[in-house]
Amino acid sequence: MTQMTVPLPHRKFTVDDYHAMARAGILDEDERVELIDGEIVEMPPIGPWHAWRVDGITELFRRTLGDVAHVRAQNPARLSAYSEPVPDLMLLRRREDGYRFAHPGPDDVLLVVEVADTSAARDRRVKVPHYARARIPEVWLLDMKRDALSVFCDPEQGEYRTVQVAHRGERIAPGAFPDRMLEVSELLG
Repeated sequence: MTQMTVPLPHRKFTVDDYHAMARAGILDEDERVELIDGEIVEMPPIGPWHAWRVDGITELFRRTLGDVAHVRAQNPARLSAYSEPVPDLMLLRRREDGYRFAHPGPDDVLLVVEVADTSAARDRRVKVPHYARARIPEVWLLDMKRDALSVFCDPEQGEYRTVQVAHRGERIAPGAFPDRMLEVSELLG
């Protein structure tokens, strides 16, 4: 007897559906999930090292870029009707309301930073292309196992055309603020 596989219908959730599930108690507000391309995806737990590194970069960005950009850590960005990821850190255009009434959208995001101690492969395969499709101008992926910073720029047709890797001893600046140089070693911790 042969078994037949029958494709099951697949429904993508919208950001509005996602928020309605939270309001209804289906998703807890402290649950580690994000909405990527209509799918609710579990995020890995935040370990002490990851938290320490995100805190350090947040402090560094507030000190060196806080006068020119809004610095936001571990909060969502609404990138489409079907996506609301939670990057580790974002540099955002300054807005008078400070994003009090709505999460930032793709046009607000100047830089996304993802810190990866265990999730680098997933971030490269899923999140970085997702940001490229949303036309986020620049993504930094701090890969702690490789002790390197990958910089993705120039999104076009769902991919980043420019990718470079920076190491300790080098300096880098966000594309939106080329005069604000940062030490890669300070980013890596």
